[in-house]
Amino acid sequence: MTSEKVPLFGKTLSELQELVAEYKLPRFTAKQIADWLYKKDISSIDEMSNLSKKARELLNANHTFGLIDPTETKVSTDGTKKYLFPTETGKFIETAMIPFKDRKTVCVSSQVGCKMGCLFCMTGKQGFQGQLTAGEIVNQIRNIPEHEEVTNIVYMGMGEPFDNLDEVLKSVEVLTSEWGFAMSPRRITVSSIGIIPGLIRFLNECEAHLAISLHTPFHEERQQLMPVQIAYPLDQIIEHIKEWDFSGQRRVSFEYIVFGGLNDTPEHVKTLIKMLRGIKCRVNLIRFHPIPGTPLQGTDEETLQEFKDALNKKGILTTIRASRGLDIYAACGLLSTKALVNN
Repeated sequence: MTSEKVPLFGKTLSELQELVAEYKLPRFTAKQIADWLYKKDISSIDEMSNLSKKARELLNANHTFGLIDPTETKVSTDGTKKYLFPTETGKFIETAMIPFKDRKTVCVSSQVGCKMGCLFCMTGKQGFQGQLTAGEIVNQIRNIPEHEEVTNIVYMGMGEPFDNLDEVLKSVEVLTSEWGFAMSPRRITVSSIGIIPGLIRFLNECEAHLAISLHTPFHEERQQLMPVQIAYPLDQIIEHIKEWDFSGQRRVSFEYIVFGGLNDTPEHVKTLIKMLRGIKCRVNLIRFHPIPGTPLQGTDEETLQEFKDALNKKGILTTIRASRGLDIYAACGLLSTKALVNN
């Protein structure tokens, strides 16, 4: 074994089965470990009381339990909380807990920083600093005070989930499997800018909902906002989505940040309607709150409402996402960038 201890938290049942086989422990030990990791409120290997002494000694010699505490918590006047988690590399990731009526939604990060360089995103300004493991992703849910009350999970925090798809899929497996947290995949949404190989694999291998960051239906405009448009054009992304059946419980939605004087015109509405025709979907309009280093501005409320009403009138279910946590560095990447600067 390596001299560096490996976290157990985040391992799938098949990975735990491989581990106990390597240690020459009974096969059922893997299920016992999974129960302790994901169904019991413990934080150390020594607390796994139904494991043999030998098993606990082997695990302690080579592994840590793997939970990581947040180092900072910001609480908004609207009840939203933002947690700052450290990484092993000395960087930081952000997790948001958003309460609304009887729901508690957790927004998790999938990477440290991001490669994609979207003009409107503070995380992209950090650059790419590393991938999160499945354990580090699930830890953002398990190790907040509200973990037993979480109703929904969205992969809409720092990073591009399809650029870390192996670990994202593993984390969803831990969250949804009977041996894990046993959540319904219908309570999980994974958001992507549309990396097509990852999109195809996600649709085939995962039952969670899909959200695509769209932001404009025009090629050159989207390329200015999102450089990934060069490699994975929106029209190709839409064609792949149209090949998939979303008529059942699984949903696809399109995220659309509305920028004043840029993507909020009647022509945008008209082209969006044409582009999304035939897809059973929802459009989520998002207010833009300016971030440092970008010329973009949010649209006015009247234009935002007219945009929503025009889409709804043509049969495209459209809502305006409520702005939350504005007093606690709400935009993705603001809190972690502040922590990096101050570290």
